[in-house]
Amino acid sequence: MTNTISILGSTGSIGRQTLDVAEQLGLRVAAMTANSSVERMEAQARRFRPRLAVLTDEPAAKDLAVRLADTDTKVLGGFAALEEAATLPETGTVVTAVVGMVGLKPTLAAIRAKKRIALANKETLVCAGQLVMDAADRYGAEIVPVDSEHSAIFQCVQGCADRREIKRLILTCSGGPFYGMTYDEVGKMTKADALKHPNWKMGPKITVDCATLMNKGLEVIEAMRLYRLPLEQVSVVIHRQSIVHSLVEYRDGAVLAQLGTPDMRLPIRYAMTYPNRGENPAEPLDLLSCPPLTFAAPDRESFPCLRLAEKAANQGGTACAILNGANEEAVRLFLADRIGFHDIPRLVEKAGREVPVVQNPDLEEILAADRAARRAVLGK
Repeated sequence: MTNTISILGSTGSIGRQTLDVAEQLGLRVAAMTANSSVERMEAQARRFRPRLAVLTDEPAAKDLAVRLADTDTKVLGGFAALEEAATLPETGTVVTAVVGMVGLKPTLAAIRAKKRIALANKETLVCAGQLVMDAADRYGAEIVPVDSEHSAIFQCVQGCADRREIKRLILTCSGGPFYGMTYDEVGKMTKADALKHPNWKMGPKITVDCATLMNKGLEVIEAMRLYRLPLEQVSVVIHRQSIVHSLVEYRDGAVLAQLGTPDMRLPIRYAMTYPNRGENPAEPLDLLSCPPLTFAAPDRESFPCLRLAEKAANQGGTACAILNGANEEAVRLFLADRIGFHDIPRLVEKAGREVPVVQNPDLEEILAADRAARRAVLGK
């Protein structure tokens, strides 16, 4: 079990729940970062007294520094400061809870510093999975997934000494707020509709990704990277109840599943306490009162983002960075009411056609692919 953590993205949904778990487990928080949430970061810093607080928005960081002048917390601004937060000597585990490509460089920095990575930033592995996993092997850094689906798989493979025994990883998917709708019906949905997830409370970007099923596509790519398996061995099933968080099918026909309430504090806690399990004050899953558990195939015609993600996974190279960068930019436009719901997959597909794919890319080529994809979405 870790004793001291740093949280990249402390003011977001995962970050706030990580602070809840840290408080329950008696962990020290050495560093916390956010984008521009001055008031929330001030409140968190006064409560947890980190050595370092970072806001990537530099004017906001200056404001925070004034507010925290009476404390011992050092305040830094800018994206480069994320790497300092990720590499503090006293930190044992770095929780990467930032959203998007911004998490890639600090995650690599934490890996080079041989930290345990509690990975909640899927874009890191989606865009640069080979680089990240190779770096983790090289420096001996441990990656423990925080996403509920990947935590479930991680728990289900604990007794698997030979990964060749795995036949298939089965990621469960709630289906989002538009499950069962036709393509035309989905196209009429608004931003307010897309932000009404049936089971989970998350930030707006990931909630929209759940509505398009892009989130599940990104998780398919993440699972391929984490467990070094081809796309053919990673599948998706719709499970509306979000009780079964994912499953692993073995070559002898056995299928292991991890069940639990839809509460992100469960996988966060496991990432903090692994290889042990900490006491949890929350109500456990009651099988006698939970609803019937159902499973169905995803609809890739009504929700083309899942298909686009699988195509990028097959292409390899920078295709996944192009997919992710285009999606981030398209979702940003959707949340700003500048495009419609169906424009998200349309623009992602457009970027995939226009931006050349580079095989075996280095970090700079991955970052360049991300920038080019965003420009393609914006028509620049």
